Amino acid sequence: MLPTHRKPTLPGKILLEEFLIPLGITQTGFAQHLGGSWTQPKLSAIICGKRSITEEISLDFADALGTSPEFWIGLQTDIHLFEAKQKHNKILPIRRPGIRKKIKAKS
Repeated sequence: MLPTHRKPTLPGKILLEEFLIPLGITQTGFAQHLGGSWTQPKLSAIICGKRSITEEISLDFADALGTSPEFWIGLQTDIHLFEAKQKHNKILPIRRPGIRKKIKAKS
C-alpha cells in the first residue's frame, strides 16, 4: 500500500541504508562486486533517485544481495505510481447499474 502523506522511500535509499551501510560495503565496492557495466557514478545515480530501477538492475541487485527482483521493481513501481497520482486529477463519474440520471432537454 502506498503512503498517502509522503513519497515512498526511494529504492536507492533502501539499498544504501538497509544493505550497503549495514554490510560495510562502499558504493565503489558494490559496483565492483556487481561487475559488468556497473560504475560508482551509475550506482550513485540510483541511490540519489536520479536513475530508476529497471528489470535488469533488479536482477543484478537480487543476485548480489539475496533478495528477489520483484522486491526492487516493486519499490520503483511505488515511486512511479505515487508520482503519477500527484499529476492525475481526473475524477470520473461513478455509474451504478439501475440508476439513471434524467437529462432535461434544453428549450
